[in-house]
Amino acid sequence: MKNKPLYNSKIIKIYLQLIKNKYSYVDIYEILNYAGIEPYQVDDEGHWFTQEQIDRFYEKLVKLTGNPNIAREAGRYAASPDALGLIRQYILSLVGPAKVYEFIGEYANKFTRSSHYKSKKIKRNRVEITVTPFKGIEEKIFQCENRMGFWEAIALLFNYRLPKIEHPECMFHGGNVCRYIISWEESLSARLNRLVVYLALLFLVLNIIFFIFYPEISLFALPLSAILILTLTNVSASIKNKELEASLKNFQDASEEVLENIQINYDQAFLINEIGQVLSKQIKIEDILSETIQILQNRLDYDRGIILLANEDKTKLIPQTGFGYDFEQYEYIKNTNFHLDKPESKGPFIVAFREQKPILVNDLDEIALNLSPRSLQFAKKLGTKSFICCPIVYNEESLGILAVDNVKSKRPLLQRDINLLMGIATEIGISINNAKLFEIKEKQFQSTLKVLAESIDARDNLTRGHSERVAEYAKGIAKELGMSDDFIEMIYVAGLLHDYGKIGIPDSILKKEGPLTNYEYEEIKSHVDKTQKIIEQIEFDKKYQGIVEVITYHHEKIDGSGYPKGLTGDQIPIGAKILAVADFFDAITSHRHYRNALPLDEAFSLLIEKRGVHYDEEIVDSFIRFYKKTYSVNLPSINVKQTSGLYIK
Repeated sequence: MKNKPLYNSKIIKIYLQLIKNKYSYVDIYEILNYAGIEPYQVDDEGHWFTQEQIDRFYEKLVKLTGNPNIAREAGRYAASPDALGLIRQYILSLVGPAKVYEFIGEYANKFTRSSHYKSKKIKRNRVEITVTPFKGIEEKIFQCENRMGFWEAIALLFNYRLPKIEHPECMFHGGNVCRYIISWEESLSARLNRLVVYLALLFLVLNIIFFIFYPEISLFALPLSAILILTLTNVSASIKNKELEASLKNFQDASEEVLENIQINYDQAFLINEIGQVLSKQIKIEDILSETIQILQNRLDYDRGIILLANEDKTKLIPQTGFGYDFEQYEYIKNTNFHLDKPESKGPFIVAFREQKPILVNDLDEIALNLSPRSLQFAKKLGTKSFICCPIVYNEESLGILAVDNVKSKRPLLQRDINLLMGIATEIGISINNAKLFEIKEKQFQSTLKVLAESIDARDNLTRGHSERVAEYAKGIAKELGMSDDFIEMIYVAGLLHDYGKIGIPDSILKKEGPLTNYEYEEIKSHVDKTQKIIEQIEFDKKYQGIVEVITYHHEKIDGSGYPKGLTGDQIPIGAKILAVADFFDAITSHRHYRNALPLDEAFSLLIEKRGVHYDEEIVDSFIRFYKKTYSVNLPSINVKQTSGLYIK
């Protein structure tokens, strides 16, 4: 139970307000530091503290104030207008102390999770409250004193006198529970109502006596007594109405604040879920970071934000992307070295990364003494006033830092800001890890494909590297045509595997130096079917859809003279047309057993000659442009058109 959060931040906040108003000489930060409590945690009404933190807080508080009874004083201070906020409004909405004491158990959990509270009504203005600590919880006697101060505060909230509190059983003096008997004076409206009832009975008796014995007096006494009763009734009703109006107003304020907090929590949960869904669709780290920073900028009310990731060997934090910084500021950040391998580095980014804990600072001066001169200079250079640093962690490994700060907004940063940003940082960590796994998978996949391709090319020194060159050519053509990233990846893989069926062709045919016989040529052509049967057995991702038909038909020609089906024009898939140009060009520019490689000018002349006959005109033009740009060669003057956009998808 030592580290279990048991006590709401409102309790500490009441203490701090009391210190500011009555013990202004006490250093609040010294108390908080000793207790391991951050100022922003106190400001967040959704934060809870442990028994150990409360004990250390009280220990230091008594020492600095010299007041051993400050717990009861703080409990009573809860009656002040600025002390309780939402809870104060809630209490006042219950009309009078009777309801508050009666339902103490229902709202006690707004303050504490350490004990069970049970109340029992004894009279109209007298209740018994029993406090039983939960198993494993060890409260301290000052908390009992604090409760009694709070019982007094409840009556004071309604402008009553201090209630009488009896404490016949105390767990700190041999009892099993703490039992309190509380009695208080009734409200003015209640006392007036009772007075009206008593007077009405008295006047009724007097008027009966006057009517019997003094009839002449009763003529005047009856109207006067009626007027007096009505006047008192109206006064009592007016007071009661004011009490009800105040109660309704407080209830409305409390309800609105509750709804506002509910809406904030809902919005934060929805936002984290939305970010998770958006990031789950990204497979590149740069896209993950770009999407995240865009959402932070558009959806959250922070002036600036930045994401830094550790380099491969975890020696530095490298800025990746951000928002809200001008060009000079961002350049300054990028040129600043955030060393992870230097023990003396104690900047907030480094500490949050190393300790895997968020850091929130609402006033830079609060931590100035804990910063190195370099870190302090960095913060002041950027004009930072308040900021949050959250570690991006996956599977207990720090990956980077998500940081936001405010330079214009005066809104204090709270624990709920940390909760939100840590939720976002977690989604970033998961997505980055998934992207890395995908990248590893892709590299493994690509290396496997290259090994497969090389296993074919390695059978003959003259064809070594053919498949990889065809893949690069095909990818270059696809980029020139403006095809999608998935299509470009697919056509590259198709290039690597397009000749894999040749593994089933005998060397005597594959390496033959002279002309092929008809049988041998048909055997060579059969590599297409062999490739198809092999490739069909591979379970490709969705983006490689169509790869089989691209490979199967890459020997088709638009005039119908190709194989295996003799397809023409638009019957041939665009991917197969691209692969056909890439394969043809590499084949004629490479040495073969039966001929020498053509010089580039002759090869391009032959390609142009086949343009519009065997090969698609636009694809040929795209290949020539790609080759010129990529290999910076001087080609003969060839009339090459710009892409019309026919194949752009």
